[in-house]
Amino acid sequence: MKSVASRRDFPLGPLAPWTWPALLGLWVVLLLVAFLGGTHVQSPANPVPWWVVVLFATALLPAGLLSMLAHRQVSIEGDTLLVAGALLFARKVPIRELALDKARVLDLDEHTEYKPMLRLFGFSFPGLTVGTCILRNRSRAFCLLTAQPRAVLLPQRNGKLILVSPEKPQALLDALHAA
Repeated sequence: MKSVASRRDFPLGPLAPWTWPALLGLWVVLLLVAFLGGTHVQSPANPVPWWVVVLFATALLPAGLLSMLAHRQVSIEGDTLLVAGALLFARKVPIRELALDKARVLDLDEHTEYKPMLRLFGFSFPGLTVGTCILRNRSRAFCLLTAQPRAVLLPQRNGKLILVSPEKPQALLDALHAA
C-alpha cells in the first residue's frame, strides 16, 4: 500500500494592489467597445437580447484571467518542489537537483539583475509574472513572481534557475534545506 507523501504549501506574496481594479477596468473597456463600437440589431429569430450576449461574451476574457490569477502555488510534495501558476505553467523538480548551497533570498529591488526582462513563454498581468523569462543578467529562469520584492532564487544543478516569491521566502528555503 502506498503511503501518502507529505505536502507543505507556501503561500505566494500578495498581488499588486492594482491587479483587481485592472481586471475590472479591462472588462469595462471591453463593454464600452462592444456597446459603443457598432450597431446592434436584435434578430427576431433570437429570443436572447443582444445586450445579454455582449455582457457574457465580454466577461469571458476577464473571467479567464481571474482563473489564471487564482491558480498559483509553491509546495513541497515529499522530495519534490512544485511551482505552478496560471493554469498552464508548472515545474516539478526533485529537491536533490537543486543547488541549495547557492540558493538564497534576495530583494529584487536591490538585485535588479534577477528581475525578468523578457518573457519567453508565460503569462504576465500587473502584480504577477509566470513562466520562462530572460532575466536582466541574460540568464533564463522559470519565474512565479508577485508584486513583493523579496524572492527565492533556486539554482538547479543543470544550470537552470527558478525564481519564486512566496509570502515567507526564508520559510521555503529552510524547508528545502530540511527536506
